[in-house]
Amino acid sequence: MKILVIGGGGREHAIIKKIKENKAVETVFALPGNGGIAQDATCVPIGACEIEKIVEFAKTQKIDYAVVAPDDPLVLGLVDALEAENIPCFGPRANAAIIEGSKVFSKNLMKKYNIPTASYEVFNNMDAALKYLDTAPIPTVIKADGLALGKGVTLAFTREEAKKAVVEAMQDKKFGKSGESIVIEEYLEGPEVSVLAFTDGKTVKPMVSSMDHKRSGDNDTGLNTGGMGTIAPNPYYTKDIAKQCMETIFVPTIEAMNKEGRTFKGCLYFGLMLTKDGPKVIEYNCRFGDPETQVVLPLLESDLLTAMMATTNGTLCETEIKFRNKNACCVIMASEGYPVSYEKGFEITIPEDILSSVYIAGAKEENGRLLTSGGRVLGVTSIDETLKGAIEKAYCSVNRISFDNAFFRKDIGQKALKATED
Repeated sequence: MKILVIGGGGREHAIIKKIKENKAVETVFALPGNGGIAQDATCVPIGACEIEKIVEFAKTQKIDYAVVAPDDPLVLGLVDALEAENIPCFGPRANAAIIEGSKVFSKNLMKKYNIPTASYEVFNNMDAALKYLDTAPIPTVIKADGLALGKGVTLAFTREEAKKAVVEAMQDKKFGKSGESIVIEEYLEGPEVSVLAFTDGKTVKPMVSSMDHKRSGDNDTGLNTGGMGTIAPNPYYTKDIAKQCMETIFVPTIEAMNKEGRTFKGCLYFGLMLTKDGPKVIEYNCRFGDPETQVVLPLLESDLLTAMMATTNGTLCETEIKFRNKNACCVIMASEGYPVSYEKGFEITIPEDILSSVYIAGAKEENGRLLTSGGRVLGVTSIDETLKGAIEKAYCSVNRISFDNAFFRKDIGQKALKATED
């Protein structure tokens, strides 16, 4: 089989490594891929949002199956365009990807179908939003309506912070068109949980839960990032909570999308907050999360490609999805200064014996050398019987990898570890 994977980050590297375990796979193309992915796939310099070029490439190469991993091309309709040329895909069509593409849509969907989430107000007028903030409960959460590379959310602990976030989004166009409308919502408290789920629009099969670490600094300080590390499974996500989420959130969301004529197929990401009033949805993503994928897929015992194709073919109910009863930890190594500004072009040295557990995100290959080319450079994942062991192994590997201006959080998994010890 010839497989096409769209994207060029650590998530895509993890997907490609897992897909290659299927013996029927002969060739994997990555568009655009990166210098590290080039060790595991044939990289082609076509951007993830160059819809026409991607479709032409897929037709020319007679691709058997395409995996559209990032949010932008899904929202732009890449799956629709490939399916129009009879190329089967993993991922939702544009009318379903809107569940991530528009925060306003997803919040209104949850309200309409009684799916538990934070209370909220929607604004497309800055003055009205600022006036509302004069009396709104603080802290509060400000969200840009559209896609913003995972950085369109501000947790505001003062009215000044909240108003600044509104002005930046709506007047300063910090997130471009994504900030033309905003959601101001209730600040929820409790442990956060990420749950990725395979779905074919009828059946929902959740994957192992995980815990992301969004802030750039230890102890959840610093700026919001795309994710500085993650562990799986999440100790706060018990069997009872999983059952409750299936009944009140997962299945109702799929049914709601069907009722709206927006059947969702692919991977639906549920960002959850376990509040004192029960689990509530913080956000949906229309694809695998990053870096959650880098801990979830290494624990997947079943064949990934088979599971993906079952979501496309509508046969998920008869497809086994099994995970190893172990723990995983992924630590992200980033460029100093991320997520604001950082230098690039530093050589990366990775020992051969740990290459299989390293997922490259921001690196390019030049004259046989791997050089940094992004904010999040790579993720290192380790698996162990215990969470403590997985964390220790991951940091042991991190300390064997080197590049100038590298930085990483030193506390990935510590909050989860404390929960297991309490």
